[in-house]
Amino acid sequence: MYKLGIDLGGTNIAIGIVNENYKVISKISIPTLLPDTPINIVGRIADACNKCLEKANLLIGDISAVGVGTPGAVDSNNGIIYFANNLDFHNLPLADMLSKELGLTVYCENDANAAAYGEYLVSDNKEADTLVAITIGTGIGGGVIIDGKLYSGNKFSGGELGHMVINFDGIPCSCGRRGCFEAYASASALVRQTKEAMQNNPQSKLWQVCNGNIDNVTGKTAFDGLRLGDETAKSVVEQYTDYVSIGLVDIINTFGPATICISGGVSNEGEYLMEPLRRHIEANRPINCQTTVCIATLNNDAGIIGAANLDLLK
Repeated sequence: MYKLGIDLGGTNIAIGIVNENYKVISKISIPTLLPDTPINIVGRIADACNKCLEKANLLIGDISAVGVGTPGAVDSNNGIIYFANNLDFHNLPLADMLSKELGLTVYCENDANAAAYGEYLVSDNKEADTLVAITIGTGIGGGVIIDGKLYSGNKFSGGELGHMVINFDGIPCSCGRRGCFEAYASASALVRQTKEAMQNNPQSKLWQVCNGNIDNVTGKTAFDGLRLGDETAKSVVEQYTDYVSIGLVDIINTFGPATICISGGVSNEGEYLMEPLRRHIEANRPINCQTTVCIATLNNDAGIIGAANLDLLK
């Protein structure tokens, strides 16, 4: 039997069929087309699921479970999305709506949690039962696995790791607080830090990297400058990885996980990210810490694989 995993995002919706070995054997992606009504979004998801099945030469009867990873606060017990700002979902019974379309039981979970569960399922460390997954993008998302189960917190509001404060009375965060991990260590923060460094160093090769236009700066720009041997870029990357490491050490102190895996566009920098990150963590982590910090292995498939297997948590 196979399972359907749905990764519902504000820009795109990815649907995949997952086999018993946690491999995606068929996948399609469709635009979310916001703004739109929940009924229309659910209808498009159902249509895309059927197209994905057709692509794999499978029938709906070959599917044993369906799961959805969605942004927002999710009541995973009842499949209700309490609130998802970008999707404009409010107390939406998503599981029931999609179940009526597909004729199968549907499970729902926060998208970061679903991705964390996907990484946990394929982890090489089979004896580990505690894992934290961090997604570094526009913001910072987090998913926590404890004793092999997703940790959701009271009222399904736990795991908001991007809003730990790492710099008391620091710069403002979009959540309304100051000094949050997200405000210093997200890809958006790296873009801001890179632009500030360029403005202070007009001779930096970073200007060459973005063709003389500061509006072309991305989360990759500082790392590209580092590869060119630019000292300003090196300083930006060192400072940025220091910020990331502060948050990761806080997570290590809080959960003592066997593994922290990092995903998102910045993780594509490989050892240019991980080498200074490990160095910073080594200098600041607890003496008895045995946490492995690594790049996530599933990339964009993590949310699909985790969502598809949400039934295992019930």
